[in-house]
Amino acid sequence: MKNVRKLVLASFMLALIFSIAPVVLAQDGIETVCLVTDIGQIDDGTFNQFAHEGAIAVTEDYDLDYTFIETQAEADYETNINTCVEEGFDVILTIGFMIADATWDAAVANPDVFFVGVDQFVGDQTDEDGNVTEEAPENYVGIQFREDQAGFLAGALAALMTENDIVAGVYGVEIPPVKKFRNGFENGAQYINPDITLLGVYIDDFVAPDRGASAAEQFIGEGADVIFGAGGQTGSGGITAAAQQDVYVIGVDQDEYLSTFRDGETPGAEYIISSAMKRVDQGVYDMVAALAEGDMDGFPGGGVYVMDATLGGVGLAEPHDADVPEEILAQLEDIFNMMAEGELDSGVDPITGDMLEAE
Repeated sequence: MKNVRKLVLASFMLALIFSIAPVVLAQDGIETVCLVTDIGQIDDGTFNQFAHEGAIAVTEDYDLDYTFIETQAEADYETNINTCVEEGFDVILTIGFMIADATWDAAVANPDVFFVGVDQFVGDQTDEDGNVTEEAPENYVGIQFREDQAGFLAGALAALMTENDIVAGVYGVEIPPVKKFRNGFENGAQYINPDITLLGVYIDDFVAPDRGASAAEQFIGEGADVIFGAGGQTGSGGITAAAQQDVYVIGVDQDEYLSTFRDGETPGAEYIISSAMKRVDQGVYDMVAALAEGDMDGFPGGGVYVMDATLGGVGLAEPHDADVPEEILAQLEDIFNMMAEGELDSGVDPITGDMLEAE
């Protein structure tokens, strides 16, 4: 496991940092943090939970008051954010691409409140000629991730593990972060084997594990022997169903062996070979910590904080109980290092998630 330890994006080292970091009192009046989830719960095993864990870590380390609101429907985004505003919270964390518009509006309306949006792009709005029509709020930062890089690594792993040369993906709503995962995955698989067969489907719901399971069943019937799930609970439903049929699977966002497969207790856990990780927890920690320390240079207001391979913001989780050969882990480590050093590109637009034209 020596090689994979370097690839896990400091999953162990960052946990250690969180556990030993001394409590530092907040400065400059930043004392309270409120988190609004995307549709789902703070224990959903995907990025809502990861953001919540980062918020807990940073608020404990800096002695901040913390609460959260779990969103039940898209129509609740604005109401939930306004609840945090009306209750006087200094920092409001909003989770997910879909809540971005409501977050932007709230940031404009409340310039004395800081907003941090996970999976959200923040920048000046422009017209077709490139003229600025609205400047980005300086109190609002978007945390973005190179899901395309994590997906590329997952695709390379899938191509190295498949015996049928057929791999598949169960994806959530077709939004930029999900598109980056899918297109990165497919490019990574083709990087290893240009002739590999790629199957995949977008499902217009992040909380439909039954639909994810049905899609996985269909792909297994078509010969797929490695399935990637990148769609919240929908994707988790797909990989759970596949793993319980002895099909290799790859999770997403955080280490789903620990969450979806309950630290190996869920049947099929020996078939999850990795997860394409986004260090949502670290991104949340970094932005709230910057505000708590009064470090406005570390809080890129009106812009984005990009977590990529160079920062250790994306990567693969270890295989745990799965039998992944050491030579494959070493090859994946080489690919990760090339991405971190800028020597290998995913072939995916890091903002839109669209495929780039091959050079």
